[in-house]
Amino acid sequence: CSSHVGHIFVLLDQLLKKNALAVMSVDLGSESMKIAIVKPGVPMEIVLNKESQRKTPVTVALKENERLFGDSAMGMSIKNPKIALRYFQDLLGKHIDNPQVTLYRWRFPQHELVKDERRQTVIFKLSHEMQYSPEEILAMVLNYSRGLAEEFAEQPVKDAVITVPVYFNQAERRAVLHAAQMADLKVLQLINDNTAVALNYGVFRRKDINATVQNIMFYDMGAGNTVCTIVTYQTVKTKDSGTQPQLQIRGVGFDRTLGGLEMEYRLRDYLVKLFNKQQPSKDVRQNLRAMAKLLKEANRLKTILSANADHVAQIEGLLDDVDFKAKVSRQEFEDLCSDLFQRVPGPVLQALSSAEMNLDEIDQVILVGGATRVPKVQEVLLKAVDKDELGKNINADEAAAMGAVYQAAALSKAFKVKPFIVRDAAIFPIQVEFTREVEEEDKSKSLKHNKRILFQRMAPYPQRKVITFNRYTDDFEFCVNYGDLAFLSQDDLQAFGSLNLTTVKLRGVGDSFRKHLDYESKGIKAHFNMDESGVLSLDRVESVFETVVEDKPEEESTLTSKYTVLLPKYIWVLKSTLSGSCVPLFKIFVASVMVLQIDLFIYPGVASLTQDPKEKEESGKEEEMSKSRGDSTDTKMEEKKPKVPKKQKLVDEISVELDVRDVLDLLEEELKSSVKKLQDLTVRDLEKQEREKSANSLEAFIFETQDKLYQEEYQFVSTEEQREEISRKLSEASNWMEEEGYRATTKELKEKLSELKKLCRSLFFRVEERRKWPDRLNALENLLNHSTIFLKGARMIPEADQIFTEVELSTLEKAISETVTWKNETLAEQNKLPPTEKPTLLSKDIELKIAALDREVQYLLNKAKFAKPRPKKERIPQKLIQARMPQLPPTARRLSLPRRRKEKVRHTQDRQVLL
Repeated sequence: CSSHVGHIFVLLDQLLKKNALAVMSVDLGSESMKIAIVKPGVPMEIVLNKESQRKTPVTVALKENERLFGDSAMGMSIKNPKIALRYFQDLLGKHIDNPQVTLYRWRFPQHELVKDERRQTVIFKLSHEMQYSPEEILAMVLNYSRGLAEEFAEQPVKDAVITVPVYFNQAERRAVLHAAQMADLKVLQLINDNTAVALNYGVFRRKDINATVQNIMFYDMGAGNTVCTIVTYQTVKTKDSGTQPQLQIRGVGFDRTLGGLEMEYRLRDYLVKLFNKQQPSKDVRQNLRAMAKLLKEANRLKTILSANADHVAQIEGLLDDVDFKAKVSRQEFEDLCSDLFQRVPGPVLQALSSAEMNLDEIDQVILVGGATRVPKVQEVLLKAVDKDELGKNINADEAAAMGAVYQAAALSKAFKVKPFIVRDAAIFPIQVEFTREVEEEDKSKSLKHNKRILFQRMAPYPQRKVITFNRYTDDFEFCVNYGDLAFLSQDDLQAFGSLNLTTVKLRGVGDSFRKHLDYESKGIKAHFNMDESGVLSLDRVESVFETVVEDKPEEESTLTSKYTVLLPKYIWVLKSTLSGSCVPLFKIFVASVMVLQIDLFIYPGVASLTQDPKEKEESGKEEEMSKSRGDSTDTKMEEKKPKVPKKQKLVDEISVELDVRDVLDLLEEELKSSVKKLQDLTVRDLEKQEREKSANSLEAFIFETQDKLYQEEYQFVSTEEQREEISRKLSEASNWMEEEGYRATTKELKEKLSELKKLCRSLFFRVEERRKWPDRLNALENLLNHSTIFLKGARMIPEADQIFTEVELSTLEKAISETVTWKNETLAEQNKLPPTEKPTLLSKDIELKIAALDREVQYLLNKAKFAKPRPKKERIPQKLIQARMPQLPPTARRLSLPRRRKEKVRHTQDRQVLL
């Protein structure tokens, strides 16, 4: 039975692993990412990376034979800047002529960017063989983040919610989805990072949200960008779950390039000038490693100057073994970034404009993002929002990750969370444009360009929309483009990319009309959907027709006709034969006939038979009143309810051809090629890790065993010849590792380790056995003592109270005797053997003896624990005892009772000792 139970638990464990319940979120920042998970028993938790840090740098180092991520890749960015890729999210969904690509080339001149000829996008070229798109680099990061989440959750993780900047357009969002598909991640939602922050804020303040509107402004300045968001919190009534809290994105403003990274570049360039001034004969700009060191020092300097008035920047061996040291004050830093600080209020004004609100309506301003810790940023922002103070009551680094993982749990079917309604907003309007032929007054024909708004600016999503084209009877095409983007600056508009999304060509419209000439056309309907990720798609296009269908009278069924004809006769018979006591039976009959859809009340006899006398009078009065009004009522009722003609609807599916106009999607072959490329890299990394693990294990075994040969306990159980043989083999393996180990395969390393372990197995076994003997023998001795005492106590129980049988006690006695005999004989035999021989006293045998004896004792203890006391004999009353003992003197009567009590107490104490 126990084996079956164990098998069931194994199957359950496999089932849980197959159907993983954990979900994760990835907050993809410009500089670093935060990962959070939810799994059964762990509500919401930030995942620690391999260095036990709560955030991981978004950096990938691509060497010829391995990949590095996180802090390891950051270290490589100093040693070899060409192979370390950072801040590549700005290149997602961008053509190579985009200003963002130009800015990236200026910031990171060490990287070679080439053009994808088909898609006109960017490709990182590290060598002729190593070329990767930004989507593939992001897929590597997402796959690495999933590995960290699975290691932390101790189970597979496949479902994820990923944060993206709110200003990501359709091309950029599709690029992130392509990257997740390459990483084999199921994206539950792409959530805007500002929405995730707002959700995290609301979830932990659910009790403070009520019907009163609260307007909160979140100002998020990170490493690469700045976003300002106005969010409205209030409770609303829902059909399914009653009154629930809701957040609605009311206004958004952003600056794509305003962030901590730009401040660091200003500091880096300042340090470059100081070094070149100190060393006029050298130009640090020509050395990529030196420039990378200066950028790292600028990052550290910016952080320290946020809390100190000045600090000394210093780098050892910056260039040609020349050290660099310079003092920088906070005032100098603020002067370098003065134009950046002037841009701080810009996103606030944009957000207020898009929300059509003013500052007086904002209840609180809350800081988010690492760059908001710069004192000058807070000073300028506080002045811009005209508030007493800025809110800092939220985790600026982890708020987005925690909000996103809450949304992941809400979207997952494995968890049930408290509802929190999220109404996100699309900040870029989208419209449909088409051209049709119109006839002018002079009967000449011209083309008219039409625009229809599909999604307005700040329109909530997810949402479905339908556009109807009424004047087309043949194949045509229309365009889906962005709407009016006048609210963007000229720089943002250039970085935005193409304003045209898709050209939709419809085929089969004319054929559909020719097939349905007798039908009235209701137009060509295009069904659009903007999903939870803010990605727009065209679900279908259909041609809708309608016609009027004659309403044919329904023929009565045979059963209905029969009962309608015979009903007056039945009523007459029942009325003349039934007595008053049978009226309930007749009512049952009437109800049953009503089920057959026969209107009984058209026959006056039924009404008169089933009504009471008072009801008859009232009905008679009503009939007279109706007669006095005349017979015109029926005619009026007929006029009021004219028959509505029935309409039949017919829908024809129209074939659609999509021509993407912004950034071309990956072809199926390209996607499969990228997936295979990444899988090969993953397999290569795993094989390399396995080889390194095997090499480290072999090397560690050699050094540890060589050290053990000189320890006293190992020398005691081995001969000089045995130790020399082991030492010789270890030396040979060490020399092999130095000469040939670097090119040995994983299999060869494992075989070498197995050979050495087999050689040392008997030595290690003798040492391990002698280490276990004291504890095992002591446990056996203690059990023998307690078992013997237990047996003696059990045999002392009086026969009247005995709960154990003689067979049970004899079995225990036999087990004790056999165990003592085995212990004495085995110890005597072991003492005769030299310590270098295989021992006869084995720890596993001692454990088996302990288990067997303990099983017998436990059986008897459990029996004593649950044994029911035997029924006592009926006690004779004290007066009756005295009446039956008249011949005893008073002294004897006084002494007889205490003696019995004493004997009873003694028996009770014996039983308590036994238990």
